[in-house]
Amino acid sequence: MNLQVPEEMRRVAEQSVTQTRRAVENFMQAARRTAETVEQTSGKVQAGAKDMAQKTLSAAEQNLRTTLDYAERLVRAKDLQEVAQIQSEFVRTQAEAMQAQMKESGSVMQSAMETAKGVAQSAVDTVKDLTQTVAGAATHAKDKVADAVTDVKDKGAKK
Repeated sequence: MNLQVPEEMRRVAEQSVTQTRRAVENFMQAARRTAETVEQTSGKVQAGAKDMAQKTLSAAEQNLRTTLDYAERLVRAKDLQEVAQIQSEFVRTQAEAMQAQMKESGSVMQSAMETAKGVAQSAVDTVKDLTQTVAGAATHAKDKVADAVTDVKDKGAKK
């Protein structure tokens, strides 16, 4: 008894493997694109961190200069009333500067977080879509092979 695989079944199986191979290749291409996007976005996040570090350094420098100016004015004060006025101005201007600096820092941090969130969501969506595509192709290929096997069995039973 010679059990040969019918040509039709072999053809369907080959088509299924080809379709699955294409789906896997598409998945890999999308995975590469996602990795590139993440890499580009991490560059944006790093740029945001660099910007934040520069702004922090600039604020510290500004605060130090303001403090030195305050000390200089304070040692030149002629009486206690002038000392109190200089102190009051210094406290007010430092509070205003601190508020502005914190607002700017918060804005930079929020922007960096939104960028990172967008990249992560994009990567998740891409992987989800690709997984569904590969799963669909694999299911389709499996169904074709199962149909071909059923056809071969039916043809064998009729003989």
